[in-house]
Amino acid sequence: MVQSKTWVLARHFEGFPEDSNFELKLEQQPEPKDGEVLLEALFLSVDPYMRPFSRLRMKEGGVMIGTQVAKVIQSNNSAFPIGCHVVGRCGWRTHTVSDGTGLTRLLSDWPQEVPMSLALGAIGMPGLTALYGLEEVLGLQAGDTLLVNAAAGAVGSTVGQIAKIKGCRVVGSTGSDAKVAFLKELGFDEAFNYKTVSSLEEALKSASPDGYHCFFENVGGPFSSVAIPQMKEFGRIALCGGISTYNDTTPQTGPYPHLTMIFKQLKMEGFLVGRWEHKNQEALRRLMAWKREACTGKLQCYEHVTEGFENMPAAFMGMLQGENIGKAIVKV
Repeated sequence: MVQSKTWVLARHFEGFPEDSNFELKLEQQPEPKDGEVLLEALFLSVDPYMRPFSRLRMKEGGVMIGTQVAKVIQSNNSAFPIGCHVVGRCGWRTHTVSDGTGLTRLLSDWPQEVPMSLALGAIGMPGLTALYGLEEVLGLQAGDTLLVNAAAGAVGSTVGQIAKIKGCRVVGSTGSDAKVAFLKELGFDEAFNYKTVSSLEEALKSASPDGYHCFFENVGGPFSSVAIPQMKEFGRIALCGGISTYNDTTPQTGPYPHLTMIFKQLKMEGFLVGRWEHKNQEALRRLMAWKREACTGKLQCYEHVTEGFENMPAAFMGMLQGENIGKAIVKV
Protein backbone atom coordinates (compact mmCIF):
# COMPACT_ATOMS: atom_id res chain seq x y z
CA MET A 1 0.00 0.00 0.00
CA VAL A 2 1.05 3.59 -0.70
CA GLN A 3 0.92 6.26 1.97
CA SER A 4 -0.73 9.47 0.75
CA LYS A 5 -0.50 12.96 2.17
CA THR A 6 -3.77 14.89 2.22
CA TRP A 7 -4.87 18.35 3.26
CA VAL A 8 -8.30 18.36 4.90
CA LEU A 9 -10.64 21.20 5.77
CA ALA A 10 -10.30 21.17 9.55
CA ARG A 11 -13.01 23.80 9.97
CA HIS A 12 -15.00 25.94 7.59
CA PHE A 13 -13.63 29.34 6.67
CA GLU A 14 -14.96 32.37 8.49
CA GLY A 15 -13.58 35.39 6.69
CA PHE A 16 -10.17 35.03 5.09
CA PRO A 17 -8.66 31.51 5.36
CA GLU A 18 -6.09 30.83 8.06
CA ASP A 19 -3.54 28.07 8.63
CA SER A 20 -5.81 26.66 11.33
CA ASN A 21 -8.49 25.90 8.71
CA PHE A 22 -6.27 23.17 7.27
CA GLU A 23 -4.79 19.95 8.62
CA LEU A 24 -2.19 17.73 6.95
CA LYS A 25 -2.98 14.03 7.34
CA LEU A 26 -1.60 10.72 6.17
CA GLU A 27 -3.81 8.00 4.68
CA GLN A 28 -3.12 4.57 3.28
CA GLN A 29 -4.18 3.98 -0.30
CA PRO A 30 -5.34 0.40 -0.98
CA GLU A 31 -4.04 -1.67 -3.87
CA PRO A 32 -6.03 -0.84 -7.00
CA LYS A 33 -8.76 -3.37 -7.84
CA ASP A 34 -10.01 -4.39 -11.28
CA GLY A 35 -10.80 -1.22 -13.24
CA GLU A 36 -8.86 1.00 -10.84
CA VAL A 37 -5.62 2.97 -11.08
CA LEU A 38 -3.19 4.49 -8.60
CA LEU A 39 -2.32 8.09 -9.34
CA GLU A 40 0.65 10.15 -8.20
CA ALA A 41 0.12 13.92 -8.22
CA LEU A 42 2.64 16.03 -10.12
CA PHE A 43 0.94 19.45 -10.09
CA LEU A 44 -2.04 20.71 -8.11
CA SER A 45 -4.22 23.71 -8.79
CA VAL A 46 -5.32 26.42 -6.37
CA ASP A 47 -8.27 28.45 -7.64
CA PRO A 48 -10.64 31.14 -6.34
CA TYR A 49 -13.71 28.88 -6.70
CA MET A 50 -12.39 26.67 -3.89
CA ARG A 51 -13.26 29.37 -1.35
CA PRO A 52 -17.07 29.56 -1.94
CA PHE A 53 -17.40 25.94 -3.11
CA SER A 54 -15.84 24.65 0.13
CA ARG A 55 -18.86 25.95 2.02
CA LEU A 56 -21.34 24.54 -0.50
CA ARG A 57 -19.72 21.19 -1.31
CA MET A 58 -17.60 20.19 1.68
CA LYS A 59 -17.94 19.06 5.25
CA GLU A 60 -15.37 19.67 7.94
CA GLY A 61 -12.80 16.87 7.93
CA GLY A 62 -13.12 16.30 4.17
CA VAL A 63 -10.18 16.45 1.77
CA MET A 64 -9.89 19.89 0.17
CA ILE A 65 -11.44 20.01 -3.28
CA GLY A 66 -9.30 20.62 -6.33
CA THR A 67 -7.83 19.42 -9.59
CA GLN A 68 -4.42 17.94 -10.32
CA VAL A 69 -2.23 16.62 -13.09
CA ALA A 70 -1.20 13.10 -12.08
CA LYS A 71 0.75 10.15 -13.42
CA VAL A 72 -0.67 6.63 -13.45
CA ILE A 73 1.79 4.49 -11.46
CA GLN A 74 -0.33 1.33 -11.14
CA SER A 75 -3.18 0.32 -13.43
CA ASN A 76 -5.88 -2.31 -13.71
CA ASN A 77 -7.75 -0.16 -16.23
CA SER A 78 -6.83 -0.40 -19.90
CA ALA A 79 -8.08 3.13 -20.56
CA PHE A 80 -5.35 4.50 -18.28
CA PRO A 81 -2.09 2.53 -18.77
CA ILE A 82 0.90 2.95 -16.49
CA GLY A 83 2.86 6.06 -17.35
CA CYS A 84 0.02 8.05 -18.89
CA HIS A 85 -0.93 11.45 -17.49
CA VAL A 86 -4.39 12.57 -16.48
CA VAL A 87 -6.28 15.54 -15.12
CA GLY A 88 -8.56 14.62 -12.25
CA ARG A 89 -10.60 16.19 -9.48
CA CYS A 90 -8.75 14.25 -6.80
CA GLY A 91 -8.50 17.03 -4.24
CA TRP A 92 -5.43 17.97 -2.24
CA ARG A 93 -3.83 14.49 -2.23
CA THR A 94 -0.43 13.23 -3.28
CA HIS A 95 -1.82 9.78 -4.26
CA THR A 96 -5.29 8.62 -5.23
CA VAL A 97 -6.91 5.30 -6.12
CA SER A 98 -9.51 5.94 -8.82
CA ASP A 99 -11.90 3.86 -10.90
CA GLY A 100 -11.38 6.32 -13.75
CA THR A 101 -14.52 8.36 -13.13
CA GLY A 102 -13.81 12.01 -13.80
CA LEU A 103 -10.31 11.39 -15.13
CA THR A 104 -9.32 12.93 -18.45
CA ARG A 105 -6.16 11.92 -20.25
CA LEU A 106 -4.01 14.75 -21.48
CA LEU A 107 -4.33 15.40 -25.20
CA SER A 108 -2.77 12.45 -26.99
CA ASP A 109 -0.48 14.74 -28.96
CA TRP A 110 0.49 16.99 -26.04
CA PRO A 111 3.75 18.61 -27.22
CA GLN A 112 6.87 17.71 -25.28
CA GLU A 113 7.94 21.37 -25.08
CA VAL A 114 4.66 22.44 -23.41
CA PRO A 115 4.64 21.98 -19.61
CA MET A 116 1.97 19.52 -18.47
CA SER A 117 1.09 21.93 -15.66
CA LEU A 118 -0.67 24.09 -18.28
CA ALA A 119 -3.43 21.45 -18.23
CA LEU A 120 -4.43 23.21 -15.00
CA GLY A 121 -4.20 26.66 -16.59
CA ALA A 122 -4.51 28.10 -20.07
CA ILE A 123 -4.84 24.62 -21.64
CA GLY A 124 -7.26 23.52 -18.94
CA MET A 125 -10.20 24.73 -16.88
CA PRO A 126 -9.18 28.43 -16.70
CA GLY A 127 -8.55 28.54 -20.44
CA LEU A 128 -11.89 26.88 -21.15
CA THR A 129 -13.60 29.30 -18.77
CA ALA A 130 -12.13 32.22 -20.68
CA LEU A 131 -13.03 30.80 -24.08
CA TYR A 132 -16.60 29.79 -23.24
CA GLY A 133 -17.28 33.03 -21.39
CA LEU A 134 -16.21 35.03 -24.42
CA GLU A 135 -17.80 32.91 -27.13
CA GLU A 136 -20.84 31.25 -25.56
CA VAL A 137 -21.90 33.91 -23.05
CA LEU A 138 -20.71 37.24 -24.45
CA GLY A 139 -20.84 36.36 -28.13
CA LEU A 140 -17.71 38.47 -28.60
CA GLN A 141 -17.35 40.08 -32.04
CA ALA A 142 -14.38 41.65 -33.78
CA GLY A 143 -14.32 45.36 -32.99
CA ASP A 144 -15.93 45.00 -29.55
CA THR A 145 -14.38 46.77 -26.57
CA LEU A 146 -13.99 44.34 -23.66
CA LEU A 147 -13.40 45.10 -19.98
CA VAL A 148 -11.96 42.34 -17.78
CA ASN A 149 -11.05 42.63 -14.11
CA ALA A 150 -8.68 40.42 -12.11
CA ALA A 151 -7.00 40.62 -15.49
CA ALA A 152 -3.57 39.28 -14.50
CA GLY A 153 -4.96 36.03 -13.06
CA ALA A 154 -5.30 32.66 -14.73
CA VAL A 155 -8.68 33.39 -16.33
CA GLY A 156 -8.38 37.14 -16.84
CA SER A 157 -5.04 37.04 -18.63
CA THR A 158 -6.35 34.38 -21.01
CA VAL A 159 -9.59 36.31 -21.57
CA GLY A 160 -7.67 39.37 -22.69
CA GLN A 161 -5.40 37.47 -25.04
CA ILE A 162 -8.21 35.54 -26.71
CA ALA A 163 -10.13 38.80 -27.16
CA LYS A 164 -7.10 40.30 -28.91
CA ILE A 165 -6.85 37.22 -31.16
CA LYS A 166 -10.49 37.88 -32.09
CA GLY A 167 -9.81 41.49 -33.05
CA CYS A 168 -11.15 43.29 -30.00
CA ARG A 169 -9.98 46.23 -27.95
CA VAL A 170 -9.17 45.09 -24.40
CA VAL A 171 -9.06 47.02 -21.12
CA GLY A 172 -7.77 45.24 -18.01
CA SER A 173 -8.02 46.12 -14.34
CA THR A 174 -5.52 44.61 -11.91
CA GLY A 175 -4.01 45.16 -8.47
CA SER A 176 -0.37 46.22 -8.87
CA ASP A 177 1.88 48.21 -11.16
CA ALA A 178 3.87 45.05 -11.95
CA LYS A 179 0.65 43.41 -13.13
CA VAL A 180 -0.20 46.45 -15.26
CA ALA A 181 3.19 46.06 -16.98
CA PHE A 182 2.46 42.34 -17.44
CA LEU A 183 -0.86 43.08 -19.14
CA LYS A 184 0.81 45.55 -21.46
CA GLU A 185 3.31 42.83 -22.42
CA LEU A 186 0.39 40.56 -23.27
CA GLY A 187 -0.99 43.15 -25.66
CA PHE A 188 -3.82 44.69 -23.63
CA ASP A 189 -4.73 48.08 -25.14
CA GLU A 190 -5.23 49.69 -21.74
CA ALA A 191 -4.53 48.53 -18.19
CA PHE A 192 -4.70 50.23 -14.81
CA ASN A 193 -4.06 49.52 -11.13
CA TYR A 194 -7.44 49.85 -9.44
CA LYS A 195 -5.74 50.22 -6.05
CA THR A 196 -3.91 53.43 -6.97
CA VAL A 197 -6.25 55.26 -9.35
CA SER A 198 -7.91 58.26 -7.75
CA SER A 199 -11.29 57.32 -9.22
CA LEU A 200 -12.29 53.94 -10.63
CA GLU A 201 -15.07 55.62 -12.62
CA GLU A 202 -12.64 58.04 -14.22
CA ALA A 203 -10.13 55.26 -14.93
CA LEU A 204 -12.80 53.27 -16.77
CA LYS A 205 -13.97 56.33 -18.71
CA SER A 206 -10.41 57.29 -19.62
CA ALA A 207 -9.60 53.78 -20.84
CA SER A 208 -12.70 53.70 -23.07
CA PRO A 209 -14.57 57.02 -23.30
CA ASP A 210 -17.28 55.49 -25.48
CA GLY A 211 -17.99 52.67 -23.00
CA TYR A 212 -17.79 48.88 -23.23
CA HIS A 213 -19.60 46.34 -25.37
CA CYS A 214 -18.59 43.44 -23.10
CA PHE A 215 -17.56 43.00 -19.46
CA PHE A 216 -15.97 39.76 -18.23
CA GLU A 217 -16.65 39.96 -14.49
CA ASN A 218 -14.35 38.18 -12.04
CA VAL A 219 -14.51 40.49 -9.01
CA GLY A 220 -18.00 41.70 -8.10
CA GLY A 221 -18.67 44.10 -5.25
CA PRO A 222 -18.02 47.85 -5.63
CA PHE A 223 -16.08 47.35 -8.88
CA SER A 224 -19.18 45.93 -10.53
CA SER A 225 -21.31 48.81 -9.27
CA VAL A 226 -18.98 51.31 -10.95
CA ALA A 227 -18.39 49.31 -14.13
CA ILE A 228 -21.99 48.51 -15.11
CA PRO A 229 -22.93 52.18 -15.77
CA GLN A 230 -19.97 52.34 -18.20
CA MET A 231 -21.53 49.70 -20.47
CA LYS A 232 -22.81 50.62 -23.92
CA GLU A 233 -26.47 50.13 -24.77
CA PHE A 234 -27.19 46.42 -25.32
CA GLY A 235 -23.89 45.56 -23.58
CA ARG A 236 -23.23 42.00 -22.44
CA ILE A 237 -21.82 40.94 -19.06
CA ALA A 238 -20.42 37.48 -18.27
CA LEU A 239 -20.47 36.70 -14.54
CA CYS A 240 -17.54 34.37 -13.96
CA GLY A 241 -16.56 35.18 -10.38
CA GLY A 242 -16.89 37.55 -7.43
CA ILE A 243 -13.59 37.21 -5.61
CA SER A 244 -14.04 40.51 -3.75
CA THR A 245 -16.94 38.95 -1.84
CA TYR A 246 -15.65 35.43 -1.13
CA ASN A 247 -14.21 36.19 2.29
CA ASP A 248 -16.97 38.49 3.55
CA THR A 249 -18.50 37.57 6.88
CA THR A 250 -21.35 40.06 6.29
CA PRO A 251 -22.92 40.13 2.82
CA GLN A 252 -22.27 43.29 0.82
CA THR A 253 -25.26 45.42 -0.12
CA GLY A 254 -26.03 47.78 -3.07
CA PRO A 255 -25.99 50.01 -4.93
CA TYR A 256 -28.24 47.98 -7.18
CA PRO A 257 -27.89 48.00 -10.99
CA HIS A 258 -31.47 47.31 -12.05
CA LEU A 259 -32.38 50.71 -13.51
CA THR A 260 -29.09 51.01 -15.37
CA MET A 261 -29.57 47.53 -16.81
CA ILE A 262 -33.15 48.33 -17.84
CA PHE A 263 -32.41 51.69 -19.47
CA LYS A 264 -29.29 50.39 -21.25
CA GLN A 265 -30.97 47.05 -22.04
CA LEU A 266 -27.98 45.10 -20.76
CA LYS A 267 -27.64 41.32 -20.73
CA MET A 268 -25.97 39.70 -17.69
CA GLU A 269 -25.42 35.94 -17.44
CA GLY A 270 -23.70 33.80 -14.86
CA PHE A 271 -22.01 30.61 -16.01
CA LEU A 272 -20.08 27.53 -14.96
CA VAL A 273 -17.51 26.07 -17.30
CA GLY A 274 -18.98 22.55 -17.12
CA ARG A 275 -22.01 23.61 -19.18
CA TRP A 276 -19.98 23.12 -22.37
CA GLU A 277 -18.02 20.03 -21.31
CA HIS A 278 -19.06 18.31 -24.55
CA LYS A 279 -16.92 20.85 -26.43
CA ASN A 280 -13.80 20.50 -24.29
CA GLN A 281 -11.62 18.38 -26.57
CA GLU A 282 -12.06 20.68 -29.56
CA ALA A 283 -11.67 23.78 -27.39
CA LEU A 284 -8.49 22.47 -25.73
CA ARG A 285 -6.99 21.84 -29.15
CA ARG A 286 -7.74 25.42 -30.16
CA LEU A 287 -6.10 26.71 -26.99
CA MET A 288 -3.08 24.48 -27.59
CA ALA A 289 -2.77 25.73 -31.17
CA TRP A 290 -2.75 29.33 -29.94
CA LYS A 291 -0.16 28.41 -27.31
CA ARG A 292 2.10 26.84 -29.92
CA GLU A 293 1.83 30.05 -31.91
CA ALA A 294 3.00 32.03 -28.88
CA CYS A 295 6.09 33.16 -30.79
CA THR A 296 3.69 35.22 -32.91
CA GLY A 297 2.11 36.70 -29.78
CA LYS A 298 -1.10 34.70 -29.72
CA LEU A 299 -1.38 33.02 -26.28
CA GLN A 300 1.29 33.49 -23.64
CA CYS A 301 0.92 31.20 -20.62
CA TYR A 302 2.32 32.34 -17.28
CA GLU A 303 2.46 30.37 -14.06
CA HIS A 304 3.10 31.21 -10.42
CA VAL A 305 4.64 28.00 -9.09
CA THR A 306 4.88 27.07 -5.40
CA GLU A 307 7.17 24.14 -4.62
CA GLY A 308 6.08 21.45 -2.17
CA PHE A 309 2.80 19.78 -1.29
CA GLU A 310 3.20 21.01 2.28
CA ASN A 311 2.73 24.56 0.98
CA MET A 312 -0.75 24.03 -0.47
CA PRO A 313 -2.53 26.26 2.10
CA ALA A 314 0.04 29.04 1.68
CA ALA A 315 -0.33 28.89 -2.11
CA PHE A 316 -4.11 28.99 -1.81
CA MET A 317 -4.13 31.96 0.55
CA GLY A 318 -1.52 33.77 -1.52
CA MET A 319 -3.65 33.34 -4.63
CA LEU A 320 -6.68 34.80 -2.84
CA GLN A 321 -4.52 37.81 -1.88
CA GLY A 322 -3.46 38.31 -5.49
CA GLU A 323 0.18 37.28 -5.14
CA ASN A 324 0.15 35.38 -8.43
CA ILE A 325 0.65 36.59 -11.97
CA GLY A 326 -0.95 34.01 -14.24
CA LYS A 327 -1.99 30.58 -13.00
CA ALA A 328 -1.19 29.60 -9.40
CA ILE A 329 -0.10 25.97 -9.12
CA VAL A 330 1.78 23.76 -6.66
CA LYS A 331 4.50 21.43 -7.85
CA VAL A 332 4.74 18.32 -5.69
